[in-house]
Order: sequence, then C-alpha cells, then structure tokens
Amino acid sequence: MNKKISIKNLARETSCEISGNQNLIISGVSAVENALDCEICLARTAEYIEKIPMSKGGAFIVSENPGLEGRTFLIHPNPYAVFAKIVALFYPLEKKNESIAETAATGQNFSHGKGVHVGENAVIGNNVVFRDNVYIYPGTVIGDNVVIGDDTRIYPNVTVYSGTEIGKRCIIHSGSVIGSDGFGFAPDGADWIKINHLGKVVISDDVEIGACNTIDRGTFGNTIIGAGVKTDSQVHIAHNVEIGDSTILVGQSGVAGSTKIGRNCIIAGKAGITGHITVGNNVIIGPMAGITGNLKDGSVVSGVPEMPHKLWLKAQRIIPRLPQLRKKISYLEKKIKDIEGQNEQ
Repeated sequence: MNKKISIKNLARETSCEISGNQNLIISGVSAVENALDCEICLARTAEYIEKIPMSKGGAFIVSENPGLEGRTFLIHPNPYAVFAKIVALFYPLEKKNESIAETAATGQNFSHGKGVHVGENAVIGNNVVFRDNVYIYPGTVIGDNVVIGDDTRIYPNVTVYSGTEIGKRCIIHSGSVIGSDGFGFAPDGADWIKINHLGKVVISDDVEIGACNTIDRGTFGNTIIGAGVKTDSQVHIAHNVEIGDSTILVGQSGVAGSTKIGRNCIIAGKAGITGHITVGNNVIIGPMAGITGNLKDGSVVSGVPEMPHKLWLKAQRIIPRLPQLRKKISYLEKKIKDIEGQNEQ
C-alpha cells in the first residue's frame, strides 16, 4: 500500500477541521495502539483519546479538539463516518478489467454495459441484463431475467434466482441466496402441499447483503429491500417482506412473511419478528427479542414477547432475585396464616 494523501486533502474530502501539522502526509489507517507516524487513527471515545499521548500515530480523528500539544487532529461531529470515508480512500474496492471468463456460462440474450467483469465458473441465465461496472465473482449463479444495476458487486458462490432486480452500488457477499421460494405449504391431512411462489425480490440502490443471507421471493407480490438497507451475516428475510430505507438487520435476525418494517430501524442480533405485522420507522429492536405485534414509530423494545426496553431492563434485574423473593413470600404467607389462626382462637 503506497498511497499517500495529504492531511489537507483528507480534511477537504471529509469536511473536517484540521488542528496541528497542516503539511502532514498520511499513507494509511491503523489502530491508536499500534499506529505509525504516517498513519491516521480513529479516537472517538474518551478511552482512545487517553491513549493518544502514548501513540505513535500521525493524526487522529476526533469529535472535539482534546488540546494535546504536538498532535494533529481531524475534527468532525461524526468521527466514525469520517473514518469510514478515509478507509475507503486508502483501500477502495478492487477494480478488474472488463472481461468474461472463458469458463463462465452465459445464456441467450445476455446483455451488459461497459466495465463488466464475470469470474471463473459463473453461470448467467437467459435474458439477463447487467448495467455498467457489474462485478460477478467466481462460482456465482444468476438466474433468468435478472437485472443488475451499475457498480454492483456479487461475491463468490451467491445464487440469484430468476426475476430478481438488484439496484445500483449494491454488494452481496458470499453464500447468500436471493429469490428462493418462501416457506409456504398448505396442510392436507397428514401431508403438506407446496405453494409455488410467483413473485420476486426487488433490491434497491446502495444495499449491502451480508454473507449467507436468504431472501425469499414473494408469493404473488414482491419482497422489497429499500435503499441503503444493510444486513449482517446469516439474516433471513421471508416472502413478501418489505424493509424500509436505511434499516439495519444484525446477524442471525429473521423476519417472517408479509411483515413490513419501516425506515431507519435497527434489528439487533438474533431478533425474530413474526409475520403479517407492521414495524414503524426509527424502531430499535434489542438482541434476541421476539416481536409478536405491531410497533409504533420510534419504539425501543426488548425481550420475549417484546416490551419497552426500560421495562425489560427492570425485569432482568428482578429475575436473579426471584428465588430470594419466593422465600420471602413463603415466609410472609406462613406468618399471615399464623396470625389468622391466632385471631380465630
């Protein structure tokens, strides 16, 4: 990594204020503890700001100037976002030459824009459309009638079923399955009759899908993933689910069929959301929560079944004391009986 960027250019690219050496040249990013004098570090909490005097780092990204002499700072109200942008400047996504590997299989009427790269042993179905700069990595399978927007990357061994629509600047990580049938079976005595799913998955722009996700196609309508949605690894999104813009789903969370989730929500790890409900905008769902009913805008919930997060915290503090409380209640019940017995006499 030989890229070098002046601190002035970094400040201009990220709308930061500079404090310190205006002529500093940065050649990478690192952690505060092991940075070199040519590297920039994130110090967004008091814990890391306290480590700056012992660090060899050249510059530090902070929310407020800590007033340390002889140090250089980039100052911004949102240092974490600045750090993400700087990392992208130093380590952009790899770029490959326009090419389709000889071992890749392409179907009839496959059309693509400029800058497209298709890796070894990828399979592209019939009537597939790639816009400009689409990257398909080795071993990925793209079904018939799929449309993929500009600058989207699909990493190795992803399966995209027929009819799926994927927007611009999306990233889909390895092992994910997009557009498989939902879990739909009609009971017939002791048997189950499969319900064919005729809808599709529609993924909007700037979506990132983590590794080993499964996103099911709609039964008749579509499963819709809004713009800017980010999912962690091992997330499941069932048929006909709609997820609003800029919502985040953390690892191993799952959403059952026909549920609608609003904008700017956070679904924490291992949370489960039942089907056919509505989750409002700006909702936060705690880890391992079980959501059984509708949630209003701005709700913050935890637990199984869900309850307001503050109430859940109180309940959790009580649980370890339950054996002791049980003893006290038993003791008080005995005392009351003794008193009642004495009164009867």
